[in-house]
Amino acid sequence: MENVASAVQRLDDLASSPPVSRLASAFASAGHELALVGGPVRDAFLGRPHTDLDFTTDASPDAILEIVKPISETQWEIGREFGTIGARVLGAPVEITTYRADSYDGQTRKPTVEFGDSIEGDLVRRDFSVNAMALRLPERVLIDPAGGMEDLLAQRLRTPGAPEVSFGDDPLRMMRAARFTSQLGFTATVETIAAMSELAPRIEIVSVERVSDELSKLLLTDHPRAGLQLLVDTGLAAIVLPEIPALKLEIDEHAHHKDVYEHSLTVLDQAIEYEKARGHAPDLILRLAALLHDIGKPSTKRVEGRGVVSFHHHDVVGAKLAARRLRALRFDNDTIAAVAQLIELHLRFFGYTDGAWTDSAVRRYVRDAGPQLERLHILTRADVTTRNRRKADRLGFAYDDLETRIAEIAEAEGLAAVRPDLDGEDIMRILELKPGREVGEAYRFLLELRLDEGPLGGEEAERRLREWWGARS
Repeated sequence: MENVASAVQRLDDLASSPPVSRLASAFASAGHELALVGGPVRDAFLGRPHTDLDFTTDASPDAILEIVKPISETQWEIGREFGTIGARVLGAPVEITTYRADSYDGQTRKPTVEFGDSIEGDLVRRDFSVNAMALRLPERVLIDPAGGMEDLLAQRLRTPGAPEVSFGDDPLRMMRAARFTSQLGFTATVETIAAMSELAPRIEIVSVERVSDELSKLLLTDHPRAGLQLLVDTGLAAIVLPEIPALKLEIDEHAHHKDVYEHSLTVLDQAIEYEKARGHAPDLILRLAALLHDIGKPSTKRVEGRGVVSFHHHDVVGAKLAARRLRALRFDNDTIAAVAQLIELHLRFFGYTDGAWTDSAVRRYVRDAGPQLERLHILTRADVTTRNRRKADRLGFAYDDLETRIAEIAEAEGLAAVRPDLDGEDIMRILELKPGREVGEAYRFLLELRLDEGPLGGEEAERRLREWWGARS
């Protein structure tokens, strides 16, 4: 954490900002309490940019709405049943929630919403102590009933009360613990980890969509490895993403091979490094593919002669397993298809080092990758985790060469979108066909020509098409 004086100044600047000060004045004038709470307060002390403005108050939802309407451009009540009113104040989106004192029935993650009467009671029901701090407005007094400041200084992740009670009430908090471990770089306490391990099966009462959302947020942090390791070590991953702990293949003295679990985490780390180096924003599809690229290995593992371990076709098997898991986690179809495609293609490059590819092979590599080509470049490079520097350099130089060839062919031939020299309308005109199966067959014939020989030009493509059609007839 940066020095406290700087953090206090950032918090003071935030409290002085026009949207916050306007809200503070409005609630004070109406005789109600208001405090900036949670993430913005925490991030001010950590020197991190804040992304949300969350407030808590003793005012009821109806009273909140009455106060904010005159000072905001718009309001929304989507969270009203939970005591939350949203608004846009001087261009800034804000959310204001009535003090809560919820209770849980132990069967579902949804609480019985009960409004509280004190900010201290509201704060101690929150997920972690570092998120249970508030800045009372307009007085600008820090309220920290759970010792969040001490935990910030110690970089410690701890629940405000007993973790088994907190996680029992809301099992999703266990997933959030993993995310904050990566996002903030904090270490969960022994008690927190023990409670996560004991209560891991309760994650099954949480909706799949919420679990998937937390997993995505974890993967999009700068350093997701720590959070993923926490999920594996506590048994949560065995429930929400079982393919990852399954990568801990048995390693014995007769069948040596890489630790596939550690290898996969390293590939994820390296993919993120390449992602940043190449100027890309955090990419969920790439990171999912990096994490899952070898999940086909456990089911394809074979010990062959002299103790050699093989994983034949683990790319194809892994693509199917990844698609199945991501569907179960309710990811969208485009994400599922892209991740599966990357996993299926992630070994294709390694044939390039066995001998120079023809231009046709390069074109097919680009065609098969399609819009995933840049992600495939990164995934393939990240998949090199060997400690043998000579081998790593050889593979790196080979991929440099492949990318150069792709760029050269693309410049010469417009490789970005590989299409035949004639389209469907041309084919129907030349061969006097109506739309149907034969037009598709002719199109695929011309596409294969394009991939094998590059651009032919319209006249030559027509000659070859007529020749193929005549021989076919």
